[in-house]
Amino acid sequence: MGVPNVRTPRLDELANQSVNFVNAVSVCPVCTPFRASLLTGKFPTSTGMTFNDIYLPSEEHCMAEIFQEAGYRTAYLGKWHLDGHGRMNNVEPERRQGFDYWKGAECSHDYNHMHYYENDLPEMKHWEGYSPYAIVKDAGAYLQNHTGEKEPFLLFVSLATPHFPHQSAPEEYKALYPQSGIKLSPNVPEELYEKVLPEIQSYYAHCTATDRAIGELVDQMHEQGLLENTILVFTSDHGEMMGSHGRLPFRKQLVWNESIHIPFLISYPGIGENKGAKVKAPLTTPDILPTLLGLCGIDIPASLEGDNLSDLVRIPDPEADRAALIMNVTPFDVNWDDAPYKGIRTSRYTYAVSPDGQQILFDDQEDIYQLNNLAGNPEFSDLQENLHMQLMARLRRIGEEEMLPRDHYIRKWGFEIERNNINYWSFNEGDGKVQSPSITKNL
Repeated sequence: MGVPNVRTPRLDELANQSVNFVNAVSVCPVCTPFRASLLTGKFPTSTGMTFNDIYLPSEEHCMAEIFQEAGYRTAYLGKWHLDGHGRMNNVEPERRQGFDYWKGAECSHDYNHMHYYENDLPEMKHWEGYSPYAIVKDAGAYLQNHTGEKEPFLLFVSLATPHFPHQSAPEEYKALYPQSGIKLSPNVPEELYEKVLPEIQSYYAHCTATDRAIGELVDQMHEQGLLENTILVFTSDHGEMMGSHGRLPFRKQLVWNESIHIPFLISYPGIGENKGAKVKAPLTTPDILPTLLGLCGIDIPASLEGDNLSDLVRIPDPEADRAALIMNVTPFDVNWDDAPYKGIRTSRYTYAVSPDGQQILFDDQEDIYQLNNLAGNPEFSDLQENLHMQLMARLRRIGEEEMLPRDHYIRKWGFEIERNNINYWSFNEGDGKVQSPSITKNL
């Protein structure tokens, strides 16, 4: 994707064998809201999943349940972050939303001692060594055990990396990235270099280690002859700001590229001459589930709000365009003082509006580092009006016609927030413990 520093040879290979949605965006760039949208095909404002560490209600009709109904075996490995019953507690079988094979954990970022629970067993276990390597090894074993069976399978592998705490990355990969050789983006102010460089060095190390793990999983699929009849997707839930626009390395939730822009690679049987094709039309998170169902020939439930882009996957028109909806209606924790927003991404522009009237408009083609906000500029008033009309049209489709304040959604979904204690991330690298959020709701 053009980043000059980081090495991802296996993902580069995969990109050359896939259709690459180069303008894919996270509908809400933070863990739980993204994951809920991915599994439900719905927007955060429709499910109430707008914070981290809250429970995705069992009433939601989710990805694995839909595939199960179509005769698929379902499996999940790794980080879940949709249970809301505590990060160290077991995600009980009845709360796994249709995944029948399970080696998962609600949430852990202790990558060298990551816990998990296995199927119906109540005791906590731990992956051996660096968790991405261990998880893909187990994923390979699952694939081998189910190759040749009549039922097709849905396998969800959630590696958690790259993600802070960055310093836990393998030392061999940190050595690949001496800080003196790292080129920071021009939208990172010099006064943050000292804080950003050690973080981004380790972040890139996590990237390359994760790249190795993904490559190993692709190799196992190839060895077992699965790539000829398997759809393979690689994507992520959010980016990290890494000092851009003056925001600290691990911040996200924001509307800038560093936060919302995510990879989306998809390989499928019969891809043929479409290998390596790039699609500029943006894809947002709720589009993923209906697109997969479309490719698999499974009926798409009426409850899904995303668009079925399977035709664009099969015929990747480089000139196609659309408006993809993005939002963060309840910024929380360290982002509490940031304005909520709803917006759209097109192949060229990012446009967003907040309830207090703030607006941003970036030309992502001419201003790739998003340094020049065109909102309010008379020369772009017609463009801004057109994008606003597209935004409102997308919002009306999901029953969201106004730029509503954060308190509206807090009241609507019954959250209780202790305003003076909102540090939901308090990671102690010494003991690996994580402080729970001060966001509560009846489960």
